[in-house]
Amino acid sequence: MSNRRVRVRFAPSPTGPLHIGGVRTALYNYLFARQHGGDFIVRIEDTDSQRFVPGAEQYIFEALKWCGINANEGVEQGGPHAPYRQSERRDIYLRYALQLVENGNAYYAFDSAQTLDTLRREAEANGSAFAYNYQVRNKLETSLRLSADEVQQRIKRGDNWVIRFKMPENEDVEMDDLIRGHITTNTASLDDKVLYKSADSLPTYHLANIVDDHLMEISHVIRGEEWLPSLPLHYLLYRAFGWTNTQPQFAHLPLLLKPQGQGKLSKRDGDKMGFPVFPLHWKSPEGEEARGYREDGYLPEAFINMLALLGWNPGTEQELFSMDQLIAAFTLDRVGKSGARFNPDKARWFNAQYLHRCTNEQLAPELMAMLASIGVSTTPDRAAKAIGLIKERATLLPDLLPLTERLFVAPSAYDQKSTDKFWKADNVRLLNELKAKFDAETQLIAANIEPKIHEWVKGNQLPMGQIMNTLRLAIIGVSQGPSILDICEFIGKAETLKRIEAALATLGEGRTA
Repeated sequence: MSNRRVRVRFAPSPTGPLHIGGVRTALYNYLFARQHGGDFIVRIEDTDSQRFVPGAEQYIFEALKWCGINANEGVEQGGPHAPYRQSERRDIYLRYALQLVENGNAYYAFDSAQTLDTLRREAEANGSAFAYNYQVRNKLETSLRLSADEVQQRIKRGDNWVIRFKMPENEDVEMDDLIRGHITTNTASLDDKVLYKSADSLPTYHLANIVDDHLMEISHVIRGEEWLPSLPLHYLLYRAFGWTNTQPQFAHLPLLLKPQGQGKLSKRDGDKMGFPVFPLHWKSPEGEEARGYREDGYLPEAFINMLALLGWNPGTEQELFSMDQLIAAFTLDRVGKSGARFNPDKARWFNAQYLHRCTNEQLAPELMAMLASIGVSTTPDRAAKAIGLIKERATLLPDLLPLTERLFVAPSAYDQKSTDKFWKADNVRLLNELKAKFDAETQLIAANIEPKIHEWVKGNQLPMGQIMNTLRLAIIGVSQGPSILDICEFIGKAETLKRIEAALATLGEGRTA
């Protein structure tokens, strides 16, 4: 690491909801910046006006905020390099595009869309792909062939034009990547990319991100693998501008793969297999909706922990990391080159670990809101106590309601399978005896009544499992759940007796066999 201050950026395009692969890119940038005491910048690259989606930019900000990924500079925070939205910087890009034309590294092209379509069809007919490169640029409507006067006349009369980079002929571009090592690409395989378009007075990604990274003093560009093919052009742009001494270091992250391991993880995979691929719920302007991890009941800490380990290996057996621990442990040299397979079951496992580590008091507001949605009002203390009985059985936040609902609402029906198994005459007789014992207590405290019940069961050689499951069936309507004596203590003596009586009245004396 040089003495240069670490400055990284996350630069999404507002073309739709933020994929979890994008969140991971933001996270790795954030961890790298924080570990080195540097700056994390959020820049919106909205130069593709055709693909802009209303609401997408705010979605990006909200998603990062939910994840705990906070920027030092950006559209919302401001900073010394504002504005941080590329559509507000368009005058800057034209100036630099013209600079490249003036120094011979770029040129004007006036080719119409129809001309380019014709050239593509002709190439396809000959079994090849059309490339706009050194082999054709001197034959087309470009400033390399036209006179300077004609170029100016076309511009003045309002002809559409673009500025293309003049790719060197047959040159090896030597590049270094912090994850993938040394890379060499020959320019013969590259075309002359468009850098600026007069039609909308906006640059393309290639020009805008190079200019902005330079002006914002970015030290490291940590981005997705899909941008690796653009690296030679970006190296050459830094050289063309004379900025090689301040060129950032590059690191290209591996793809997030489908659970099966083949291909990039997509929304379709999530829809098919029942998991989200976006951090938050998304609804497009056209009404199309997609699930989000937040709305599915994941904790942001669990979501971030899961994402961090998709592509990065800490080199130890440790799996659970707080954000501070991730900041301390993260290094780019432990990021893999190959794609990381997403495992929805592992994502749920991470959330269960974090959910179980939450205090009951932390989760109480969540449960209170869920209970309120079904018309049940309770106190924070009661909610916390209920959570304490069932928390270890929960995986996602929405699990809290079905696991606790019967603690607050008496059963209106009884599980048929459990009834067939446990509601037998002998068990019902024992349940009546147990009811009498409960009635004799001033209040039901699990720690006090448990030894008495054990003594009664042992002394009479009774089947403990059958008795407790019959009691649980009467109290909550099913034969599975937390400790039944803890449930009785929670709902209290009066409610316990009331529920036993209701079960007896509904289910009767039970079968004799």
